[in-house]
Amino acid sequence: MKIFLKVMKALSDPSRVKIMKMLQKRVMCVCEIKEALSIAQSTASKHLKILEDAGLVTSHKEGLWVNYTLADGGNSPYAASLIGNLKHWLEDDPGVMELAKQLPQIRRENICGG
Repeated sequence: MKIFLKVMKALSDPSRVKIMKMLQKRVMCVCEIKEALSIAQSTASKHLKILEDAGLVTSHKEGLWVNYTLADGGNSPYAASLIGNLKHWLEDDPGVMELAKQLPQIRRENICGG
């Protein structure tokens, strides 16, 4: 039950759900996520840590960047189920739709340099 509750708690915050929806569209770094959500980098990092601990998100380092992607759910059937379902959920939510429109303009090269 602990793993189930960890996954459910990870998705109990609107910002974390938005992060999941953005990561459905593309790989992102923390600076892009903080820009998209208009939150502090430390807040974005905390959200990503919670999602990663729940098995919903993975990270990998590429040069100076840490890239975040949706996990495959292989470590948890609960995470796998929610990742799969979330792809179809909230597509008509105004906040999610607005984020999806903004994503092409949010690029790490413009925010952080490099």
